[in-house]
Amino acid sequence: MKQNIGSLFDRIAGHYDRLNHLLSLNADRRWRRVAVRGMQPAEQVLDVAIGTADLTIELLRSNKAQHITGIDLSPAMMAIGKKKVNENRNENGNENGGSDHTGKNGNVVFMQANALEMPFADGTFDAVTSSYGVRNFSDLDQGLREMYRVLRSGGELMILELSYPTNRLIAWGYDVYFSHILPWIGRIISHDKTAYTYLNKSVKHFIWGEEMCEHIRAVGFQNVRHQALTFGISTIYRAVK
Repeated sequence: MKQNIGSLFDRIAGHYDRLNHLLSLNADRRWRRVAVRGMQPAEQVLDVAIGTADLTIELLRSNKAQHITGIDLSPAMMAIGKKKVNENRNENGNENGGSDHTGKNGNVVFMQANALEMPFADGTFDAVTSSYGVRNFSDLDQGLREMYRVLRSGGELMILELSYPTNRLIAWGYDVYFSHILPWIGRIISHDKTAYTYLNKSVKHFIWGEEMCEHIRAVGFQNVRHQALTFGISTIYRAVK
């Protein structure tokens, strides 16, 4: 399934934002705000798996990035992201916020590219971010190595990803919700029988917490730490090259 991840997200792109906010009870908005708030301002930022650009927009709103390059495998997700970035710029009074065929929206550039083989020189970016994308990598360690490679020395890594609660009772309720309710709602709204079943499995079979930190350290990052949010449903990982 991960080999076809781009086409999977293309199929559900039109429903993705609405379902994310609905299924997380809008907590995903707060998780992004917390993740971005803890970052240092940077000039050149790479947003890996930019998708519909929610994290990128939060970076712009918080004045944490001057220039953002976003990569993703799904053209349909990025098309929605470009529109949202453009609308955000117009809301903030930027008369030159229109998009063109190059995928530029003000300070944001969208590129279709594979996170496991990024088309950038070593040390290009001051910060690398990713929200809810790394668990979809077909090779997590290779993706982390690429993030490390394109980051300048002293640059910051921030990953926001779904995880599992440590409290047994909460974990049980979360598992019931994720295994049965979420796929059912996802199928009804998106009319896709496989996408939200896959998304459920992608969380259940992914790593989190200290185990994830170990993988980040293994590729060379330092000062690696993690912060659990909302009983551990989501986790922020921070590190420095």
